[in-house]
Amino acid sequence: MSDAMRDAFGKKLAELGATHPELVVLDADVSSSTKSAYFGKAFPDRFYNVGVAEANMVDIAAGMATAGYHPVVNAFAIFLALKATDQIRNTICYNNLPVIIAGAYGGLSDSFDGASHQAITDIAIMRALPNMQVLVPADAKQAEQALEYALKQTGPVYIRLNRNAMPDLPVAESIGTVCSAEGTDVTIAANGITASFANEAAALLAKDGIKAEVLSVPVVKPLDVDTLKASVAKTGKLLCVEEHVLAGGFASSVSEAFMKQGISCKFDAIGIEDKFTETGAYVPLLAKYGISAENIALRAKELCK
Repeated sequence: MSDAMRDAFGKKLAELGATHPELVVLDADVSSSTKSAYFGKAFPDRFYNVGVAEANMVDIAAGMATAGYHPVVNAFAIFLALKATDQIRNTICYNNLPVIIAGAYGGLSDSFDGASHQAITDIAIMRALPNMQVLVPADAKQAEQALEYALKQTGPVYIRLNRNAMPDLPVAESIGTVCSAEGTDVTIAANGITASFANEAAALLAKDGIKAEVLSVPVVKPLDVDTLKASVAKTGKLLCVEEHVLAGGFASSVSEAFMKQGISCKFDAIGIEDKFTETGAYVPLLAKYGISAENIALRAKELCK
């Protein structure tokens, strides 16, 4: 297990600052939490603490983007996706500006601050915005790759980051779908940090003679349908897993794409049902809402019946 995702992202920001003079970073007074403080220390003249004013920060970033800069805005995912939605839509997306929106403490990872701080609808909101790309890294390396990818884009990119350290996955050359276990019985497509639980689930299933294919799918938009389609062509069964409400998130995105292309398979999805979550320790909290190796294995078994 390497750095927590937020640390890896913060260090990568500072590293890329040296080779990307157009990179500027804005934070909403949480740089010690988002770890954009690494960049602030290295490049104080290109770092702006806007204070607790997420909407204003987004507008400032949009203005800077029109002047040749490539801004990264950092704050908690919940506040960027909700307090700054209007500004993200009207100043960044409408004008297709190169602004990277880094949503820290995504999903339930701000676990002890409870429902008010847990971002469980951000993916649905961000993927609904025209021109916006949506990346949900699964581990520290994918977080670094997401930033490298986003810096090459000419439009907006939302990167959802996690607070905690997660087990490292097999490394791909760039951000994209990674197969971490090959199988023929069921495909488990896992978005974000749920990929590590899916890998554990595959090991549990193997004990029962079920060969699960595990795909870590960090890119929600544009969705890599072809890799999912190729896997499901082998297995005939698909279980999607995400750290987000099931309405409008990753599983919804996959379902839409499959229906449009006429791809049929046995399907199930694990995510947060239509409810608010609560305060608690992170991993037990995930498990309460179905995101655990045991539950993923159980639901995969049901699909295989």
